[in-house]
Amino acid sequence: MNLLIFNWVMEQKMNEFSILCRVLGTLYYRQPQDPLLVPLFTMIREGKLAQNWPLEQDDLLERLQKSCDMQQISDDYNALFVGEECRVSPYRSAWQEGATEAEVRAFLSERGMPLTDMPADHIGTLLLAASWIEDHASDDENEAIETLFEEYLLPWCGTFLGKVEAHAISPFWRTLAPLTRDAIAAMWDELEEESEE
Repeated sequence: MNLLIFNWVMEQKMNEFSILCRVLGTLYYRQPQDPLLVPLFTMIREGKLAQNWPLEQDDLLERLQKSCDMQQISDDYNALFVGEECRVSPYRSAWQEGATEAEVRAFLSERGMPLTDMPADHIGTLLLAASWIEDHASDDENEAIETLFEEYLLPWCGTFLGKVEAHAISPFWRTLAPLTRDAIAAMWDELEEESEE
């Protein structure tokens, strides 16, 4: 996500749920050396992301800000998530027995989300999908987002993020994992509260 998009997001008052999913999804989805991420990493390094972050995660955001060594972040991203020999698979189908990428793809396609050739059960894709559904869905958006979280994200993301934290070499990824876990938990709590109303 580039700085222009982030500024537009803030100007449009995109809801906090969508912002969290968009930022976190982008960090997991794109290679850190992707030129589109330069503005986001600049915001993190300069503390500007923390100023706009909707959750009380100041300590984690400060640690993230201090750990923006791009070479280290990129090397660790590749070791953690890329290739068959990666340390921590970013795909739901690797963590949940019987889970398939095709069922996630079908769920997202039914909601009209445009998909690429990249597997739809990637952690980054799922977080970006939650943001997309929030931004584009009709009246049943909470039900669709609840389904996305309950069936396709929550059953495996805690284990996945624990492994990221344990296997990461860089402080950035060791910090982003608990930040992501706490953010997902906060979003799920919000979804449950809204469904009870």
